[in-house]
Amino acid sequence: MAERGGIFAGDDPFVIARDWLAEAEKSEPNDPNAIALSTVDADGLPNARMVLLKDIEDDAFVFYTNYGSVKARELDHAGKAAFVMHWKSLRRQIRVRGVIAREDGSQADAYYASRSLKSRLGAWASHQSQPLASRAALMAEVAKVTAAHGANPSRPPFWGGYRIRPTEIEFWADGAFRLHDRFRWTRTENGDSWSVIRLNP
Repeated sequence: MAERGGIFAGDDPFVIARDWLAEAEKSEPNDPNAIALSTVDADGLPNARMVLLKDIEDDAFVFYTNYGSVKARELDHAGKAAFVMHWKSLRRQIRVRGVIAREDGSQADAYYASRSLKSRLGAWASHQSQPLASRAALMAEVAKVTAAHGANPSRPPFWGGYRIRPTEIEFWADGAFRLHDRFRWTRTENGDSWSVIRLNP
């Protein structure tokens, strides 16, 4: 393994990622858990958008979305994705590439239940990524689902999570004169041991 110390020290990349995110939560003014998620469509054309990372597990990264959205369709089709987290306040970033699996069980139920009522109703009302006639039409749909589902709506069957199990994680920190520090962790598949190398800036 590459010789590492300071903010890069440790034998578990998920622990390092959680430590960096915890630091960012103290200094980043908005959404320190935001990630730029990249997918590809059926023709191989890349797509990217910001989503909120909701959990760093012992072996995966988890976020949630509408399963009818463009991102979900692309995730399901390709079975792979990548993302980057960047914190300007810390001058650091984490890049991740890996395989995708849905999280649509009890963990998704628990996260959905933890959201505000308006967010839960919004998940029912939004046909994410589909054409929308007007803002008024969206608000009418919110009123409709509020009447139908009340004050404690269950998780919609078309809404849940995705778990990215990485085969590659790169930790990057800004260095003087653009001489950045970069360490790339790789493994062939989930459960394998990690190999770590230092990269040129």
